[in-house]
Amino acid sequence: MQLSRGSRDYGSILLGSADESSVVQRVRIQTLMTASIVVANLVGALVAVALAAVGIPQPSVFQSELWWVNFIAVPVYIAVAFVVGIGWGTVVITRDLRWAIRGLQPTERDARRTMRASWRLTRMQGLLWGGATVMFTLMYGIVDPELIPKTLFVVAMSGVVVVAISHLLIEFTLRPVAADLLSAGYRRRKRSGVRSRSVVSWIIGSAIPIVGILLVVGFGLSRAETSKLDVFIGVTVLGLTALFTGLLLTLLTSLSITGPIRSVRSGMNRVRAGDLQADLVVYDGTELGDLQVGFNTMVSGLREREHMRDVFGRHVGRDVAAAALASDPELGGSERVVATMFVDVIGSTTLAAQRTPAQVVEILNRFFAVIVAAVDAERGLVNKFEGDAVLAIFGAPIGLDDPAGAALSAARRIAAELVNEVPELKAGIGVGYGPVVAGNVGAIERFEYTVIGDPVNESARLSELAKRDPRRPLGSGRAIDAAAATEASCWEQQETVELRGRTATTVVYAAVIDPPD
Repeated sequence: MQLSRGSRDYGSILLGSADESSVVQRVRIQTLMTASIVVANLVGALVAVALAAVGIPQPSVFQSELWWVNFIAVPVYIAVAFVVGIGWGTVVITRDLRWAIRGLQPTERDARRTMRASWRLTRMQGLLWGGATVMFTLMYGIVDPELIPKTLFVVAMSGVVVVAISHLLIEFTLRPVAADLLSAGYRRRKRSGVRSRSVVSWIIGSAIPIVGILLVVGFGLSRAETSKLDVFIGVTVLGLTALFTGLLLTLLTSLSITGPIRSVRSGMNRVRAGDLQADLVVYDGTELGDLQVGFNTMVSGLREREHMRDVFGRHVGRDVAAAALASDPELGGSERVVATMFVDVIGSTTLAAQRTPAQVVEILNRFFAVIVAAVDAERGLVNKFEGDAVLAIFGAPIGLDDPAGAALSAARRIAAELVNEVPELKAGIGVGYGPVVAGNVGAIERFEYTVIGDPVNESARLSELAKRDPRRPLGSGRAIDAAAATEASCWEQQETVELRGRTATTVVYAAVIDPPD
């Protein structure tokens, strides 16, 4: 599923967007991979030169007998190592990421190979530097055996720095591929972890240079020709090297940590702004990836909750839903003074006999849409859809200053709009007013919000009476008396009748119809 995300999907603009094509992503990954290997080895070479020439000046590697090592063997090996490293890395990446390049779903075998790709590339760098350590130690040692410990330490330390930097950069470069694997359900069995990254950075950036400083001091004590200045320079260079490599590795490690954290923070800001589609790309296989997964799970739960709230509101009304979610609903209710409106279709049996069920549903939906719009405009509640009839309440659960006026206004609007919007149907509309009990009725396992009282029966009987002339809704005298003067002036008294099922008489008012032009 493609989600709309920003240009920092993977924690860095260098890695592009999740929406870009597989071809562009492949070129981007290969370019960054090559650059990572070159940068890591360049840093290692600079560290080796600095340590060999200045950090540990004695014994010197610039002896005349070592010309063939310094100017032939070392340059040739470095050039070959670069070519082999980049070529080997390209072959490994192309083979292990074949599924991603072709846009396929990864298999178990693909997932295992891809998860090991960064370590395989890191081991490749380790092998090349391990070979350099053995070869250069032997070459320098043949000419001057005293160079063996120095060469071994300098090349090995530089190689460890290269391996650490390479691993962090390669993991960074492979984030898009890791994201695809994690989204497909594959996770690392053994995760490196944030703590492991920090410990490795400390070992390489601090512990190893400290060992180098101890060796420099040891060389100074064991060699009479080593001056205090040589020791000072060596310790200074190693200290600066430790500062540089430590800072570099700390920055790379912190970027690998802060990237997922920034993505979660950005997602939280989007959720706070109301965007519940703020899913994150999960690209980290450590505990930080669990944090990203947890955020996505939370957002998914919020979406589900909002969907349930929306569906709940559509079924029972927004105000009823809000009141139910704000407190623990319970059976029973309270006495309220409300206005009720009952709308009943005329000739629904004939309509069903003359049209297909699908056509009847389509007409009824247009009919109900007119009623819902009019009731919502007056801040009322559509309480029930009873087949082809509707009961609406004004004044509960949300109180209104003029519930009678709101109900009467909605009734006039419905009568006027049904003529144009649903010409196939005609309906009688009645409005009642008075005290009711409003609350939850049913069983504790299943109940509904409704109102019970004489105004409900009164409005239902008035709707039957209104079927004589569907253009003119009918309202009770109590509703007209309770309404504001502006709305009451739109109604005129018709008769006084005893409605079916009631013992008291009802003064009936009908809406005034504007005279035709």
